[in-house]
Amino acid sequence: MTPPCVSLQHVSKHYERGGQRLPVLSDIHFDIQPGDYLALMGPSGSGKSTLLNLIAGIDQPSSGAIVVGGTDIATLGERALADWRAANIGFIFQFYNLMPVLNALENVELPLLLTGLNRRQRRERALFALELVGLSDRLQHYPSELSGGQQQRVAIARAIVSDPTLLVADEPTGDLDRKSGEEILTLLERLNRDAGKTIIMVTHDQKAADAARSVRHLEKGELSALEVRA
Repeated sequence: MTPPCVSLQHVSKHYERGGQRLPVLSDIHFDIQPGDYLALMGPSGSGKSTLLNLIAGIDQPSSGAIVVGGTDIATLGERALADWRAANIGFIFQFYNLMPVLNALENVELPLLLTGLNRRQRRERALFALELVGLSDRLQHYPSELSGGQQQRVAIARAIVSDPTLLVADEPTGDLDRKSGEEILTLLERLNRDAGKTIIMVTHDQKAADAARSVRHLEKGELSALEVRA
């Protein structure tokens, strides 16, 4: 059988504040298969974004193992974890996080500066990624010259430009109008279906969750059973 893309093994997370332990996630245990498109839902404070950050290697668990692409990232040091993230994770944020002084092409090319690619190779990859998201005609535009939906498309191109193992999206339609949000969901579906990208998306939006292949709910740090969509 094909090994899972992501495997969480009895993962818990708590924070220490004022001498008190604040539990966030409790004994999370599940797998995500290659090519899945998983929506994580739940009320504010349920631990959705914390779980996403653990899977992406932005935060570390208090206990348990997180294996992504065969690597237990919970055992990596800070420098090794940063290198691993650059090679394996594509981030899509609610508020785009684009560099305002860089144009669309330069924003997409930015993550590739951490790789061994030469300038020509970086440029070719960035051009291809922007073509995939339908922005070949906006290469020289700065974020302030783009609509919210276009900025999110640039952010998605930046996320996929290094061909990561996993795309993680935190409320990717949360700052968009309905039409732009639907366009971003269609793009994510296409990346999952046609490019085979494994996607984990945190969302409050039921319409966004309906676009995913599977859904899990978090409630007070505990995970519900998997819902698989037809």
